Amino acid sequence: MKPRSTLATWLGGLDGSRLARVLERRRDAAAAPEPRSVGELAERLQRPGSVALALPRLARPHLQVAEALAALRAPASRDALAELLEAADDEAARELDAVLEALADHALVWFDGAGKLRMAGALRHAWDAPLGLDAPLEELLTGTTSDELRDMLAALGVKPPGTKSQRLAALAEHHGDPERVLSVLAEAPAATRKLLEDRAGARPARFIMSGSPDPDPEPEPGARWALDRGLLIEDRHRYGPARMPAEVALALRGPGRHAPFQPVPPSVERVSVAPVDVDREASAVASTFAAGAASVLSVCSTTAPARLRSGGIGARELARIGKAAHADDAVVRLVLETAYADGLMARNGDHVAPTGAYDAWAEQEPSEQFAVLLQAWWNLALTPTRARDEDGKALPALSGAPPCNGCVQARHGLLAAAARLPAGHGARVTADLGPLIAWHRPFADCSLQEDTPFATVIREAELLGVLARGALSALGIHLRTGDPEALGVECRRLLPSATATARLGADLTAVVTGTPSTRLAALLDSVADRETSGTASVWRFSAAGVRRALDAGHTPEGITADLAAVAAGPLPQPLSYLIADTARGHGRVRIAPAACVLHGDEPALLAELAAHRKLAKLGLRRLAPTVLISRSPLDATLAALRAEGYAPVAETDEGTVRIEKTRPRRAAAAVPAPRGSRARGAGRTAAPSLAKGSADFDPSALATRLLAAPATIPDPAPFEGGAPFATDTEGIVAGWAKQLPYTDVRQLAHAIDTGQAITVEYVAASGNLTVRTLSRLELAPPHLEAWCHLREDERVFTLSRVHGVMPT
Repeated sequence: MKPRSTLATWLGGLDGSRLARVLERRRDAAAAPEPRSVGELAERLQRPGSVALALPRLARPHLQVAEALAALRAPASRDALAELLEAADDEAARELDAVLEALADHALVWFDGAGKLRMAGALRHAWDAPLGLDAPLEELLTGTTSDELRDMLAALGVKPPGTKSQRLAALAEHHGDPERVLSVLAEAPAATRKLLEDRAGARPARFIMSGSPDPDPEPEPGARWALDRGLLIEDRHRYGPARMPAEVALALRGPGRHAPFQPVPPSVERVSVAPVDVDREASAVASTFAAGAASVLSVCSTTAPARLRSGGIGARELARIGKAAHADDAVVRLVLETAYADGLMARNGDHVAPTGAYDAWAEQEPSEQFAVLLQAWWNLALTPTRARDEDGKALPALSGAPPCNGCVQARHGLLAAAARLPAGHGARVTADLGPLIAWHRPFADCSLQEDTPFATVIREAELLGVLARGALSALGIHLRTGDPEALGVECRRLLPSATATARLGADLTAVVTGTPSTRLAALLDSVADRETSGTASVWRFSAAGVRRALDAGHTPEGITADLAAVAAGPLPQPLSYLIADTARGHGRVRIAPAACVLHGDEPALLAELAAHRKLAKLGLRRLAPTVLISRSPLDATLAALRAEGYAPVAETDEGTVRIEKTRPRRAAAAVPAPRGSRARGAGRTAAPSLAKGSADFDPSALATRLLAAPATIPDPAPFEGGAPFATDTEGIVAGWAKQLPYTDVRQLAHAIDTGQAITVEYVAASGNLTVRTLSRLELAPPHLEAWCHLREDERVFTLSRVHGVMPT
């Protein structure tokens, strides 16, 4: 059996509610297959990848305390930490205890049995030089000979002991006393004192190899005196500048130098706001966005946006979509990015077209449509409305930029900042929330060239109704807690149902209050032109719109009946006259393909066309009183006649009227189709991301099971020895991936057996360590066949090269 780690011991001593808090905050460590002991849970919690997921969710004081503890080289006492952070008074001490409690809830810092503070190893190495301090003396002296240690002690005036270990301990004891270090510095030459004082206040130098390094660089002025006494340590192979031990730097900084600690967030000027006012504004803007999203995606369904050669949808296409949907650039970008992220759109050759999932989405109520896009925005690894780069150049939408976790943290930090405002209050100026975002999420991305920090993400939250009247709305509250069911309830409460009727006016307009249903919008779009969108949408009827419907195969009677069915009152007489008048002129001229032939029942009308000066470019020639021939193709002839106000119809080769109905373009599903019968997980989809929450995850129940289970599980014997593996897949994976710990073997085998996606650390053929997300896994020892999301292709992976496993 493995000895229990201090973390496993600490976890085993927690009560059920406290352990449940740890599991809730570190859900990735509880991913299926769930851990079977606190020992296995501790192993998962200390994975570098798991710690890396937890770090960006920490606020500034949590990171400051963790960095200070890393500088103290845990285990360390709480008093030493408080002294370093200058948190000795009552208020500061309470703030420090609260931060330590929060770090413990994340299982990043804990107290061992001796009352010392411990920290996860991966967290300790998150800083190359915590607080600007280099490694301690003993670490820097690794590989130093006994004679070299003797010479250092002699130069310090200390009698060298007999053995190497004793000499190292004597030197460490000497440098560990700040008064001794300062007394030595008082005797140093002026150049040495200046060098050491400058180095103590700066971050430690690091040598970066570039070309062929100089194996014997010239020491800095005054460095030799310090090197002889161990105040600076030279690399064993003399690569790079000399390094200053942490003990020496701390002594030179003096007792008045403290680590930064900012437990109190920046203040924000607040204003009273009633919850009903927040609800009212959130409802209005969310309804407007839902209507705009439906309009934008409807335009994309009719005409799929073209992609640039360099990738993405350019400014010209964005402007076309915005004009047709009556939406500004920010809304268009936000809708496209969220729809693409949720699989409603996908690449289709040189276009981006709606998928089959869009058709199902379009039939839903506005509240359901909005909830889908809102959840996608929450997890979007980019800032969707960002329109320009750092150089001011226009950015295309859907450009496939690398994932930006800092963008996610900016969004999460905004909601965390707004949630800290007192109940019944909002920020007087929402831009003031920017410094609060940086306090709550120091890893948040603020690289945008903005006059106000985080102005773009704040504007996005306001567009979606997440932030209303400077306060967090009910939508934002449930979005932040990760409860999709509660979020759906709020969306249904705040967003009205789709409107199925329209007010048809005598001025030939149709007005729809709220979001029109898909059927109503499709009907009005087919026979009229949309003029405005938003909380109320307006369509205007015209002869051109009616002709468009007639060209699509509708009859005058059918148009009248359809409009009467959705009208809030009787059909206005001017609209009935417009439909009847347009229908009388529709089809008076018929165009047959040849190249092409025009014919009709009225010789005078055909003669008029033949003599029309603006139609001369078509090369019309009269063959008979009711027949003309054109030198131009059918579609060009059709367009030219319609441009001059005529209403011709096209015929098929059989002489029937051609129905000009555009079939919507649909892209294939964004996820690749399963392989053939070989695919074990064919037809299944990957498990949802943990970030979106899991309705069946019960941290309290899991905590109870873990505390009742044995503290440790025996390590499986080698595969050849017939270890007690839970499944055959576990045994096969363990036999080939011998470097993987058992908990990683379990998770990889579970992903193979269930068809779920998994993230692995993989050593490529080049020798570089890469991180790959794999799905549709098929075991073929000694290999693993899978779809690689990094390469967007099927790949074969060698099991022995898999060095780590993490849930996706």
